[in-house]
Amino acid sequence: MGNRAGLVALQEERPTREKNHSGFPYKSIEFVLKHAGLRPGDVDVVALAGIHQPPDRDRQGILAEFERTATYASRLKGSLRKTPVFSLHREKRRRERLSKALGMGFRADAIRFVDHHTCHAASAFFGRGESAGPTLVVTCDGAGDGLCATVSIGAEGELRRRFAVPWSESFGILYAHVTFLQGMVPLEHEYKIMGMAPYAKGGPAARIADRLSGLFEWAGEGAPVWRRRSGVPHMYYIQPRLNEIFHRERFDSIMAGTQLFTERMLCELVRRAVRSTGIRRVAVSGGVFMNVKANKEILALDEVDELFVFPSCGDETNAIGACYLEYARLRGVDSVPSIGAFFLGPSWSGVEVDAALTRAAALGMTVTRVEDIGREVARLLAQGEVIARFWGREEFGARWLGNRAILANPVRRGVIQEINEAVKNRDFWMPFAASVLDEAAPLYCVNPKRAESSYMILSFDTTQKGKDDLANGIHPYDKTCRPQIVSREANPDYWKLIDEFRQFTGIGGVVNTSLNLHGDPLVHSPLDAVTVLERSGLGHLALNEFLVQKAGKER
Repeated sequence: MGNRAGLVALQEERPTREKNHSGFPYKSIEFVLKHAGLRPGDVDVVALAGIHQPPDRDRQGILAEFERTATYASRLKGSLRKTPVFSLHREKRRRERLSKALGMGFRADAIRFVDHHTCHAASAFFGRGESAGPTLVVTCDGAGDGLCATVSIGAEGELRRRFAVPWSESFGILYAHVTFLQGMVPLEHEYKIMGMAPYAKGGPAARIADRLSGLFEWAGEGAPVWRRRSGVPHMYYIQPRLNEIFHRERFDSIMAGTQLFTERMLCELVRRAVRSTGIRRVAVSGGVFMNVKANKEILALDEVDELFVFPSCGDETNAIGACYLEYARLRGVDSVPSIGAFFLGPSWSGVEVDAALTRAAALGMTVTRVEDIGREVARLLAQGEVIARFWGREEFGARWLGNRAILANPVRRGVIQEINEAVKNRDFWMPFAASVLDEAAPLYCVNPKRAESSYMILSFDTTQKGKDDLANGIHPYDKTCRPQIVSREANPDYWKLIDEFRQFTGIGGVVNTSLNLHGDPLVHSPLDAVTVLERSGLGHLALNEFLVQKAGKER
């Protein structure tokens, strides 16, 4: 973040091609420095998100850790967290991060460590942009720097924390344990729990939600703070108790009950925060707020006038929050840019694109330069084709916003099965999402508070027209949608493409899913995009102004 570069960001998993990459982001740092035309020594402030960073873990390491939490040995080890031994470990980890930053050439006097939940809060507060009055800022996640939730007031460029909840009480961690117990990957597959929830019967789900709620109690005097009831273990070690709660319950009831419990907890947190502060304009961040169904319930609260959910509000955006905070201190609040469009990564042209097209041709694919590539993609979509799109700057975070995307017709029957068999291999119960023109959104989405929804971070009920026109881009059971509402200002080329599709079909939206092979990160380079085309059942790739097609799929 700076005068030359604006806001630039890249996730390390994209260039390394390692899903949920854990470790120091060397390649991302190299990119942002190159983009800004800077050397490490030129940087005024290096803001490191989090005082304490957990050890690097891959997927297998995470699974092994959750397996261990149910054991006595793990609980014994956990007791060491209260001893000086653990403090020494935390300090060792901090020095390691500092050493890596210094090793890249950054100045020691430029490096700052920023508390985890302060980063979350800063991303929501500054990312929201200018406000006519104070903003209530709420964070909630699994854990970070000893906390799982905070409530702050943001006003006149400053954040003042009012309440905090320690990580031992984290229902975000509880949700992760449920994910693990259901045979999925914790800290990664929580969205699958949310996706399954609508299919379950209400009675059993409510029963399970009540049991989970019984693990906690809220503080007196209406404060937005909760704690475990007497005898309930630290949430990190909650698995044995969960096994008791879930005994002889159906898997879908367990998922739905966990989702309902989470919605109740978050709504009560926000409701109490509003009543405690009197502020009805709410901004939120932290991994638990990636739960779009819970966000839908928060938006519906009578206590909430406005809701801003920071896009992709897990830990990946804490780097942005840290930058916001330090940039405001360095340059003044008025200089801090709101988040705006979330295309913060690289764009590609020249040698890299030529190399990818040469590779495609060598594989027997047809490469055609198209004068109006957006209109051609819209025409193919109208005919029922599925198109991969690689265009402009790369999206940041966990949401695909059209520039690295697979697009499809929202009404053609069988297209979801086709995408799944060709490339996605998505669980049968999981919905796809849609990108919708801003002027068409009121026709499709029930949004009485006119909440801004550019980042696929809120869900809405759909109108009958939404159910008809966006059939492939809504939840197949409860018919809710998680739209990316596209404006001409935020992404003019993508807006034009969807508008061209509307001219062909009368429908103001398209199905949009991420451009990647199953289990891989979102594509990063033009060559990555060609590799997806090569290794999948997809037939078309719009790569900048070029249309790349497999044999038999030519225009």
